[in-house]
Amino acid sequence: MNDYSISFPNLGIYLDYVPKSFSILGISIAFYGVIIGLGMFLALCYCLREAEKTGQNKETYWDLFVWLILCSVVGARIYYVIFSWDIYKDDFLSVFNIRGGGLAIYGGVIAGIVTVYVFSKIKKLSFFQLADTIIPGLLIGQILGRYGNFANREAFGDYTDGLFAMRLPLTMVRQRDLTENILAHVTEGVGYIQVHPTFLYESVWNLMILLLILIFKKKKAFEGELLSWYFIGYGLGRAWIEGMRTDSLMVPGVGIRVSQLLAVVLVVVGIAMIIVDKLKKKKENL
Repeated sequence: MNDYSISFPNLGIYLDYVPKSFSILGISIAFYGVIIGLGMFLALCYCLREAEKTGQNKETYWDLFVWLILCSVVGARIYYVIFSWDIYKDDFLSVFNIRGGGLAIYGGVIAGIVTVYVFSKIKKLSFFQLADTIIPGLLIGQILGRYGNFANREAFGDYTDGLFAMRLPLTMVRQRDLTENILAHVTEGVGYIQVHPTFLYESVWNLMILLLILIFKKKKAFEGELLSWYFIGYGLGRAWIEGMRTDSLMVPGVGIRVSQLLAVVLVVVGIAMIIVDKLKKKKENL
Protein backbone atom coordinates (compact mmCIF):
# COMPACT_ATOMS: atom_id res chain seq x y z
CA MET A 1 0.00 0.00 0.00
CA ASN A 2 1.63 3.27 -1.14
CA ASP A 3 1.18 6.70 0.47
CA TYR A 4 -1.46 7.80 -2.07
CA SER A 5 -3.62 4.70 -2.03
CA ILE A 6 -7.03 4.23 -0.43
CA SER A 7 -8.79 0.89 -0.37
CA PHE A 8 -11.98 -0.81 0.72
CA PRO A 9 -10.67 -4.39 0.95
CA ASN A 10 -13.94 -6.06 1.94
CA LEU A 11 -15.59 -4.54 -1.12
CA GLY A 12 -12.66 -5.40 -3.37
CA ILE A 13 -11.98 -1.72 -4.19
CA TYR A 14 -8.34 -0.63 -4.42
CA LEU A 15 -7.46 2.91 -5.48
CA ASP A 16 -3.71 3.21 -6.04
CA TYR A 17 -3.47 6.97 -6.54
CA VAL A 18 -5.70 9.47 -4.74
CA PRO A 19 -3.72 12.71 -4.35
CA LYS A 20 -4.68 15.46 -1.92
CA SER A 21 -3.77 18.21 -4.40
CA PHE A 22 -2.47 19.05 -7.86
CA SER A 23 -0.38 21.89 -9.28
CA ILE A 24 -1.07 24.49 -11.96
CA LEU A 25 1.82 26.80 -12.89
CA GLY A 26 3.55 25.82 -9.69
CA ILE A 27 0.55 26.66 -7.53
CA SER A 28 -0.73 23.81 -5.34
CA ILE A 29 -4.51 23.42 -5.46
CA ALA A 30 -6.24 21.13 -2.94
CA PHE A 31 -8.87 18.74 -4.25
CA TYR A 32 -10.84 19.56 -1.10
CA GLY A 33 -11.28 23.15 -2.29
CA VAL A 34 -12.14 22.07 -5.82
CA ILE A 35 -14.79 19.65 -4.60
CA ILE A 36 -16.30 22.22 -2.22
CA GLY A 37 -16.34 24.75 -5.06
CA LEU A 38 -18.07 22.28 -7.36
CA GLY A 39 -20.67 21.60 -4.68
CA MET A 40 -21.36 25.33 -4.32
CA PHE A 41 -21.68 25.73 -8.09
CA LEU A 42 -24.17 22.86 -8.42
CA ALA A 43 -26.10 24.19 -5.42
CA LEU A 44 -26.42 27.57 -7.16
CA CYS A 45 -27.50 25.92 -10.41
CA TYR A 46 -30.25 24.05 -8.58
CA CYS A 47 -31.47 27.20 -6.79
CA LEU A 48 -31.58 29.21 -10.02
CA ARG A 49 -33.58 26.46 -11.72
CA GLU A 50 -35.97 26.15 -8.76
CA ALA A 51 -36.41 29.94 -8.59
CA GLU A 52 -37.40 30.00 -12.24
CA LYS A 53 -39.87 27.14 -11.76
CA THR A 54 -41.52 28.83 -8.78
CA GLY A 55 -41.71 32.31 -10.31
CA GLN A 56 -38.99 33.88 -8.16
CA ASN A 57 -36.41 36.38 -9.37
CA LYS A 58 -33.22 34.49 -10.21
CA GLU A 59 -31.15 37.62 -9.59
CA THR A 60 -32.13 37.31 -5.92
CA TYR A 61 -30.18 34.06 -5.65
CA TRP A 62 -27.16 35.41 -7.53
CA ASP A 63 -26.98 38.22 -4.97
CA LEU A 64 -27.68 35.92 -2.03
CA PHE A 65 -25.06 33.34 -2.99
CA VAL A 66 -22.25 35.89 -2.99
CA TRP A 67 -22.98 36.58 0.68
CA LEU A 68 -23.74 32.94 1.47
CA ILE A 69 -20.39 31.70 0.21
CA LEU A 70 -18.44 34.39 2.04
CA CYS A 71 -20.32 34.16 5.34
CA SER A 72 -20.51 30.36 5.35
CA VAL A 73 -16.74 29.97 4.91
CA VAL A 74 -16.08 32.51 7.67
CA GLY A 75 -18.68 30.82 9.90
CA ALA A 76 -17.21 27.37 9.28
CA ARG A 77 -13.76 28.65 10.21
CA ILE A 78 -14.88 30.52 13.34
CA TYR A 79 -16.81 27.47 14.58
CA TYR A 80 -13.80 25.20 14.09
CA VAL A 81 -11.37 27.60 15.76
CA ILE A 82 -13.63 28.14 18.78
CA PHE A 83 -13.90 24.44 19.53
CA SER A 84 -10.26 23.70 18.62
CA TRP A 85 -8.71 26.65 20.41
CA ASP A 86 -5.89 24.58 21.89
CA ILE A 87 -4.49 24.18 18.37
CA TYR A 88 -4.42 27.94 17.69
CA LYS A 89 -3.93 29.63 21.08
CA ASP A 90 -0.13 29.71 20.77
CA ASP A 91 -0.10 30.91 17.15
CA PHE A 92 -2.97 33.32 16.57
CA LEU A 93 -2.01 34.10 12.97
CA SER A 94 -2.63 30.44 12.09
CA VAL A 95 -6.33 31.15 12.64
CA PHE A 96 -6.32 32.88 9.26
CA ASN A 97 -4.51 30.07 7.45
CA ILE A 98 -7.51 28.30 5.95
CA ARG A 99 -5.21 26.46 3.52
CA GLY A 100 -3.94 24.56 6.54
CA GLY A 101 -7.39 23.01 7.03
CA GLY A 102 -10.04 23.49 9.67
CA LEU A 103 -13.58 24.15 8.47
CA ALA A 104 -16.68 22.82 10.24
CA ILE A 105 -19.88 22.28 8.25
CA TYR A 106 -22.10 23.19 11.21
CA GLY A 107 -20.48 26.60 11.43
CA GLY A 108 -21.13 27.09 7.73
CA VAL A 109 -24.77 26.00 8.04
CA ILE A 110 -25.42 28.26 11.04
CA ALA A 111 -23.78 31.24 9.33
CA GLY A 112 -25.72 30.44 6.16
CA ILE A 113 -29.08 30.42 7.95
CA VAL A 114 -28.29 33.73 9.63
CA THR A 115 -27.20 35.18 6.29
CA VAL A 116 -30.43 34.12 4.57
CA TYR A 117 -32.48 35.58 7.43
CA VAL A 118 -30.69 38.95 7.35
CA PHE A 119 -30.86 39.01 3.53
CA SER A 120 -34.61 38.31 3.62
CA LYS A 121 -35.18 41.20 6.02
CA ILE A 122 -33.10 43.64 3.96
CA LYS A 123 -34.75 42.62 0.67
CA LYS A 124 -38.19 42.24 2.32
CA LEU A 125 -38.56 38.65 1.10
CA SER A 126 -39.91 35.50 2.75
CA PHE A 127 -37.15 33.82 4.76
CA PHE A 128 -38.93 30.46 4.62
CA GLN A 129 -39.42 30.61 0.85
CA LEU A 130 -35.73 31.39 0.39
CA ALA A 131 -34.78 28.60 2.81
CA ASP A 132 -37.00 26.01 1.12
CA THR A 133 -35.48 26.92 -2.25
CA ILE A 134 -31.94 26.64 -0.94
CA ILE A 135 -32.20 23.48 1.20
CA PRO A 136 -31.91 20.94 -1.66
CA GLY A 137 -28.94 22.91 -2.99
CA LEU A 138 -27.35 22.84 0.45
CA LEU A 139 -27.73 19.07 0.54
CA ILE A 140 -26.12 18.77 -2.91
CA GLY A 141 -23.17 20.74 -1.59
CA GLN A 142 -22.92 18.60 1.53
CA ILE A 143 -23.14 15.35 -0.44
CA LEU A 144 -20.23 16.36 -2.68
CA GLY A 145 -18.31 18.14 0.05
CA ARG A 146 -17.78 14.96 2.03
CA TYR A 147 -15.63 13.64 -0.82
CA GLY A 148 -13.27 16.50 -0.06
CA ASN A 149 -12.82 14.78 3.32
CA PHE A 150 -12.14 11.56 1.41
CA ALA A 151 -9.33 13.20 -0.56
CA ASN A 152 -7.92 14.69 2.66
CA ARG A 153 -8.08 11.36 4.53
CA GLU A 154 -10.11 12.92 7.34
CA ALA A 155 -13.55 12.72 8.97
CA PHE A 156 -13.22 8.97 9.46
CA GLY A 157 -14.41 6.75 12.29
CA ASP A 158 -12.85 4.25 14.65
CA TYR A 159 -11.47 0.83 13.72
CA THR A 160 -13.72 -1.61 11.90
CA ASP A 161 -13.44 -4.77 9.84
CA GLY A 162 -16.96 -4.43 8.50
CA LEU A 163 -18.09 -4.47 4.88
CA PHE A 164 -17.26 -0.80 4.27
CA ALA A 165 -13.94 -0.77 6.15
CA MET A 166 -11.53 1.75 4.62
CA ARG A 167 -7.74 1.47 4.69
CA LEU A 168 -5.62 4.64 4.82
CA PRO A 169 -1.82 4.98 4.94
CA LEU A 170 -0.65 6.06 8.41
CA THR A 171 1.59 8.69 6.85
CA MET A 172 -1.38 10.50 5.27
CA VAL A 173 -3.63 11.03 8.31
CA ARG A 174 -3.41 13.45 11.24
CA GLN A 175 -1.99 11.82 14.32
CA ARG A 176 -4.55 13.51 16.58
CA ASP A 177 -7.34 11.65 14.72
CA LEU A 178 -5.95 8.24 15.72
CA THR A 179 -7.50 6.50 18.71
CA GLU A 180 -5.94 3.82 20.87
CA ASN A 181 -8.32 1.31 19.32
CA ILE A 182 -7.18 2.20 15.80
CA LEU A 183 -3.50 1.97 16.74
CA ALA A 184 -4.08 -1.30 18.59
CA HIS A 185 -5.01 -2.88 15.26
CA VAL A 186 -1.91 -1.62 13.47
CA THR A 187 0.43 -4.60 13.50
CA GLU A 188 4.18 -4.38 13.09
CA GLY A 189 5.21 -3.88 9.49
CA VAL A 190 1.74 -2.68 8.42
CA GLY A 191 1.65 0.99 7.46
CA TYR A 192 -2.10 1.53 7.26
CA ILE A 193 -5.14 1.95 9.46
CA GLN A 194 -8.58 0.44 8.87
CA VAL A 195 -11.56 2.60 9.83
CA HIS A 196 -15.21 3.50 9.29
CA PRO A 197 -15.60 5.79 6.24
CA THR A 198 -17.94 8.14 8.07
CA PHE A 199 -17.59 10.71 5.28
CA LEU A 200 -19.28 8.15 3.03
CA TYR A 201 -22.01 7.34 5.55
CA GLU A 202 -22.95 11.01 5.85
CA SER A 203 -22.82 11.58 2.10
CA VAL A 204 -25.18 8.65 1.45
CA TRP A 205 -27.46 9.72 4.32
CA ASN A 206 -27.70 13.24 2.89
CA LEU A 207 -28.43 11.80 -0.55
CA MET A 208 -31.40 9.91 0.89
CA ILE A 209 -32.68 13.09 2.57
CA LEU A 210 -32.31 14.98 -0.71
CA LEU A 211 -34.23 12.34 -2.68
CA LEU A 212 -37.05 12.31 -0.13
CA ILE A 213 -37.30 16.10 -0.18
CA LEU A 214 -37.33 16.22 -3.99
CA ILE A 215 -40.02 13.52 -4.13
CA PHE A 216 -42.33 15.08 -1.55
CA LYS A 217 -41.62 18.82 -1.86
CA LYS A 218 -44.69 19.40 -4.05
CA LYS A 219 -46.82 18.14 -1.17
CA LYS A 220 -45.32 20.43 1.46
CA ALA A 221 -47.96 21.92 3.74
CA PHE A 222 -46.30 25.26 4.59
CA GLU A 223 -43.39 27.53 3.69
CA GLY A 224 -40.42 26.37 5.70
CA GLU A 225 -41.42 22.71 5.76
CA LEU A 226 -38.42 21.68 3.66
CA LEU A 227 -36.23 23.45 6.18
CA SER A 228 -37.88 21.51 9.01
CA TRP A 229 -37.38 18.21 7.13
CA TYR A 230 -33.73 19.09 6.66
CA PHE A 231 -33.31 19.86 10.37
CA ILE A 232 -34.88 16.54 11.37
CA GLY A 233 -33.26 14.37 8.71
CA TYR A 234 -29.77 15.81 8.89
CA GLY A 235 -29.91 16.05 12.68
CA LEU A 236 -30.81 12.38 13.09
CA GLY A 237 -28.09 11.23 10.70
CA ARG A 238 -25.40 13.48 12.13
CA ALA A 239 -26.18 12.47 15.73
CA TRP A 240 -25.64 8.82 14.77
CA ILE A 241 -22.61 9.24 12.50
CA GLU A 242 -20.81 11.75 14.72
CA GLY A 243 -20.64 9.12 17.46
CA MET A 244 -18.32 7.07 15.23
CA ARG A 245 -15.88 9.84 14.33
CA THR A 246 -12.47 10.27 15.93
CA ASP A 247 -12.07 14.00 15.19
CA SER A 248 -15.18 15.35 16.91
CA LEU A 249 -15.08 18.86 18.35
CA MET A 250 -16.02 18.79 22.03
CA VAL A 251 -17.82 21.20 24.34
CA PRO A 252 -14.99 22.44 26.61
CA GLY A 253 -15.05 20.95 30.09
CA VAL A 254 -18.15 18.85 29.42
CA GLY A 255 -16.96 16.00 27.20
CA ILE A 256 -19.99 16.20 24.91
CA ARG A 257 -19.57 16.19 21.14
CA VAL A 258 -20.65 19.61 19.86
CA SER A 259 -22.07 18.22 16.61
CA GLN A 260 -24.21 15.65 18.41
CA LEU A 261 -25.59 18.32 20.73
CA LEU A 262 -26.43 20.58 17.79
CA ALA A 263 -27.93 17.64 15.91
CA VAL A 264 -30.39 17.06 18.75
CA VAL A 265 -31.24 20.77 18.76
CA LEU A 266 -31.92 20.65 15.00
CA VAL A 267 -34.26 17.70 15.39
CA VAL A 268 -36.18 19.43 18.19
CA VAL A 269 -36.45 22.67 16.19
CA GLY A 270 -37.59 20.82 13.08
CA ILE A 271 -40.30 18.92 14.97
CA ALA A 272 -41.37 22.15 16.73
CA MET A 273 -41.80 23.89 13.35
CA ILE A 274 -44.17 21.17 12.15
CA ILE A 275 -46.14 21.15 15.42
CA VAL A 276 -46.51 24.93 15.36
CA ASP A 277 -47.88 24.81 11.83
CA LYS A 278 -50.39 22.10 12.73
CA LEU A 279 -51.55 24.03 15.82
CA LYS A 280 -51.87 27.19 13.75
CA LYS A 281 -54.04 25.46 11.15
CA LYS A 282 -56.10 23.77 13.84
CA LYS A 283 -56.76 27.17 15.42
CA GLU A 284 -57.73 28.66 12.06
CA ASN A 285 -60.25 25.85 11.48
CA LEU A 286 -62.02 26.33 14.82
